[in-house]
Amino acid sequence: MRLAMIGTGYVGLVSGACFADFGHQVTCVDKDEGKIAAIQAGQMPIWEPGLEALVKANTTRGRLDFSTDLAAAIDGAEAIFIAVGTPARRGDGHADLTYVFAAVRELARALKGPAVIVTKSTVPVGTGDRIAEILAEEGAPEGCSVASNPEFLREGAAIRDFKIPDRIIVGAEDERAREVMREIYRPLFLNQAPILFTSRRTAELTKYAANAFLATKISFINEIADLCEAVGADVQQVARGIGLDNRIGAKFLHAGPGYGGSCFPKDTLALLKTAEGAGVEQRIVATVVRVNDERKAAMADRVAAALGGSLDGKRVAVLGLTFKPNTDDMREAPSIPLVERLAAGGASIAVFDPVGAELARPLLPAVDYAADAYAAAEGADALVIVTEWDEFRALDLARLARLMRGKALVDLRNIYDRGEAVRAGLEHHGIGRGEAATARMRIRG
Repeated sequence: MRLAMIGTGYVGLVSGACFADFGHQVTCVDKDEGKIAAIQAGQMPIWEPGLEALVKANTTRGRLDFSTDLAAAIDGAEAIFIAVGTPARRGDGHADLTYVFAAVRELARALKGPAVIVTKSTVPVGTGDRIAEILAEEGAPEGCSVASNPEFLREGAAIRDFKIPDRIIVGAEDERAREVMREIYRPLFLNQAPILFTSRRTAELTKYAANAFLATKISFINEIADLCEAVGADVQQVARGIGLDNRIGAKFLHAGPGYGGSCFPKDTLALLKTAEGAGVEQRIVATVVRVNDERKAAMADRVAAALGGSLDGKRVAVLGLTFKPNTDDMREAPSIPLVERLAAGGASIAVFDPVGAELARPLLPAVDYAADAYAAAEGADALVIVTEWDEFRALDLARLARLMRGKALVDLRNIYDRGEAVRAGLEHHGIGRGEAATARMRIRG
């Protein structure tokens, strides 16, 4: 099939490359001439495992191309996907649909025949209805359909998630749109990927509900971690104990410094704004947002406590800046408030991230960027693990202890066992590991 993808950001580029790999003819279009030129030269605008090779393979085979000319890109396309950004609007938390509606107006004026217009961007409930109105306002050809096809891609595993999805959600109001979407995803039927057809509004809300639920699991286990520390329990064992219940599941039950990234923070806020507009309270999600914001801000206090209560004059090494491993994405990363509060407390900071330094520099300019983990640790009073990159899982702890001035290892991802760290000469401060409380707690009868 002939497809067009408007937007070459994370969702658009991954989706376009994967659709091309299915055998479809795909043109990805973007207004940023520099970005398109870079992609055509083989330089990816995002860091995602396997993406560069996938783009190159399908470009070479003639199934995938890139353009700044929207009219040419959509000419003859049976489906046009909109995958532009929907950031949280400054000041009120609503999803900013400026780019979505601008793309719809432009394509409506350029269309020569009917097509299915598909939102891949995460959009509030009712956006598809407004897109249909804009198509009519701009004189789009008769017979155009509007569908919602939300993405459920994890950064760092996006290609696998696209090709082996848990489910495919399609919101459509007419049979033609359903037939086109069914044919687009037909290559996945061999994997027996379930495809769920719903109304547009249901599909739009499903995306927000999914992200809000996962954010809730993260905040829940983080609060349980705090309780574990107080009563002498181990949050990792608690998480395993409840995660083995198939009604709960083990995913997203890893205690840490709070969630970040491009989706959870903005999507939970957008869901709250949708609910507010509908006059319906979402008390659980509202609490999740507040708990997560407070948690990220409190991580510097944990470092200060490990250093005896004061950051002033201390040297702190921070390992991991991106919001999760296997991506260079710094959006809403827990490292940002952590580093800012460490600096505000009087600490000097050295950082290292395997791929995130370039995007981190404008956000965190007043820190020292080290060449590797050991260079960051040299002379540090405390070493803080923020992002669980694989290369941080087998560090030479004894070498770190020799390089550091102090001995505090603040392990915000529970990568290391306390006994292992102590044997190497370090003081281990994990998340939800209540060893210290055990001696204090006594049950009175």
